[in-house]
Amino acid sequence: MTTAILRRDGVLRLEAGAWRCALGKGGIRRDKREGDGATPVGLLPLRRVLYRADRVAAPRCRTGVEPIAPSDGWCDDPGHADYNRPVRLPHPARHEALWREDPLYDIIGVLGWNDAPVERGRGSAIFLHLARADLAPTEGCIALPERDLRAVLAAGLSAIEVMDE
Repeated sequence: MTTAILRRDGVLRLEAGAWRCALGKGGIRRDKREGDGATPVGLLPLRRVLYRADRVAAPRCRTGVEPIAPSDGWCDDPGHADYNRPVRLPHPARHEALWREDPLYDIIGVLGWNDAPVERGRGSAIFLHLARADLAPTEGCIALPERDLRAVLAAGLSAIEVMDE
């Protein structure tokens, strides 16, 4: 198991190196709640990797890799039975589209947060994805430039330990 360490300084550290990344605009929090914009503290296993096959090549990694489609989404509505799960669009509840106009979700590492079991309102859609050019804060995800994200995945990433120290 290759676990990266991530602290408040916004540097993701693995044996293979260290990379600057963007974190949630709400900081790093132990008491993560839906909509707070925070990156949750804890061990976040890499469940699988998704990518836009029409834009980028599949990343090399140890986990399963799947292409996404225009109908792929993620439910972020705590009141719906599909909360914090992938969904097909259109979907009746509040959701996030994974097929975006911008490149942020061209590569998505689905991180295991609030998924086993799901607790309503504890936060959803915590991803490892592509960063904006200026490393602007995310809505709670962890984001890296494409070259760095590919390097982290190729290094055998299996989890990220997010610490609030």
